[in-house]
Amino acid sequence: MPSAQHPRDILLVEDDLADAMLIEEALRERGGARSIVRVPDGLAALERLRDPAIAAPDLIVLDLNMPRMNGRELLGVLKADDELKIIPTVVLTTSGAPDDVSAAYRNHSNAYITKPVNLDDFIQAVHNIDTFFLDTVTSPRSDR
Repeated sequence: MPSAQHPRDILLVEDDLADAMLIEEALRERGGARSIVRVPDGLAALERLRDPAIAAPDLIVLDLNMPRMNGRELLGVLKADDELKIIPTVVLTTSGAPDDVSAAYRNHSNAYITKPVNLDDFIQAVHNIDTFFLDTVTSPRSDR
């Protein structure tokens, strides 16, 4: 695990409150989160991400099974959007179906973790993304 942690702003797209609380606790205690904002579905996530008054998050943690717009649909929209596709995305879901896993990676998810989550594996995935994206990639952020 990298020794230097970069505090990050995280958008958690999760409709299950109990799962959200567990994920938030893990990120705050072991993941170096500066802030975590939770939204209950893909439509709410897009509204937030496309709001010019709100800065883009450093990381999106995304469930697949949600109402209104599910995570599969949201991931496709994110990765087709030139401004949003640069945000690293971790899929964290109950589905271990091979079709869901391969579709997530085809849509450029950076990690895929199934629930019930091993918190150490989850945090390691976040740190691996942190190391790659935040230490080695510099991408301009537009003034949204």
